[in-house]
Amino acid sequence: MSDLTKTPGRDPRAADGADRPAAPAPAVDPRLLVREEGLKGYWSEFTRKVRGGELGSLPVLVGLIVIAIVFQSQNGNFLSASSVANIAVYSSGLGIMAVGIVFVLILGEIDLSVGSVAGVGAAVWAVLSVSNGLNDWLAVLLSVLAGLALGLLHGFFFAKVGVPAFVVTLAGFLGWSGLQIWLMGKEGSINTPTGSIVENLTGYYFEDKAAAYGLALFAVLLYAGSLLLDVKRRRAAALPSRPTSEILLRAGAVAVLCFAVAYVLNEPAGARGLPLALVLFLAVLVVADFVARRTTFGRQVFAVGGSAEAARRAGINVDRVRITVFGLSGLLAAFGGLFVASLSGGATKSLGGGNTLMLVIAAAVIGGTSLFGGRGKVWSALLGMIVIQSIQQGLNMLGMASEIQYMITGAVLLAAVVIDSISRRTQKDAGRA
Repeated sequence: MSDLTKTPGRDPRAADGADRPAAPAPAVDPRLLVREEGLKGYWSEFTRKVRGGELGSLPVLVGLIVIAIVFQSQNGNFLSASSVANIAVYSSGLGIMAVGIVFVLILGEIDLSVGSVAGVGAAVWAVLSVSNGLNDWLAVLLSVLAGLALGLLHGFFFAKVGVPAFVVTLAGFLGWSGLQIWLMGKEGSINTPTGSIVENLTGYYFEDKAAAYGLALFAVLLYAGSLLLDVKRRRAAALPSRPTSEILLRAGAVAVLCFAVAYVLNEPAGARGLPLALVLFLAVLVVADFVARRTTFGRQVFAVGGSAEAARRAGINVDRVRITVFGLSGLLAAFGGLFVASLSGGATKSLGGGNTLMLVIAAAVIGGTSLFGGRGKVWSALLGMIVIQSIQQGLNMLGMASEIQYMITGAVLLAAVVIDSISRRTQKDAGRA
């Protein structure tokens, strides 16, 4: 046997006989290889993530199951068609506002002005459309653009002037509340006209059963398509990808959930069909999720939230990202304010006040978005708001006082932050943070 053959790490098949290093084997992510072991592999991967502090949406999903079991056992109508529809409709406005907060929290900042910006948005629409007879669609557009302008102003003072976001948005909370009262004038409230766009935001239901089932089918196909597209991209880049069995399992689980909700909205006695508010909320979530996960801007938001200085050295325009995120928060706050006006029957001087801000921030945090920046998902807004509205719906059906609801919601928020803190500490200990 020749010396060349005996030499470790050398390729004896070199065409010219030269003593060359052997080509290294391509690296394979072990977290994806375990999936080839079947159910055992999935379980080992799951336990590894839990031990490493990568909880994801697990706590909130467990919480939703517990909430459903507890309240359904106390009142058999908790999971009825009307109850589920109420949870969906009442989650829509504040949930849309929470989507904007998710982006701000990923950035590592806070926006305390969302309630007052929502009030200004509703006031702008009411004054222009109801009081002055402007075209309803144009009034809605101008109200949303007003929220965008206020958010961009917050972002400018934060990013360019250097005023802390907490102070800027706290000043906005106070200032825009005054602007809201000034816009409303002597009128304590301006009622939404019958048949107006704002009234239909939460008052319109698609009674045709095909609407709910069609939306469920579209959601399943969209989700399965995104998984297949991800597999195609990873294979094109010579990266490990999800096996077909996992894609089918995930798509099947989503299909069961979507069609179960569609059935509850359509079939039982008292069912009114698919609420328009839920459709719009889901549309905002899908678009925002695409922006967060599939665009350069979304990746830049996570980068800035992880480390602004590192992002700046990587060539990211940190100021532009910050201004844009606060502008997005203002836009969604004004849009959500129109839903709140629809539910309350009109724009008022106090719209967006009370516990609006706390509920919006709580929804984002309870859903799994970190208060420490750099980590979170847009769907946190949906999960967190469903938790909050489910608790309120269940306690209302049991006749509990509002102060009890506040205490329970506060306890759930504290539990979410504690879980987030423990998760981050566990990930640091495991070398993953």
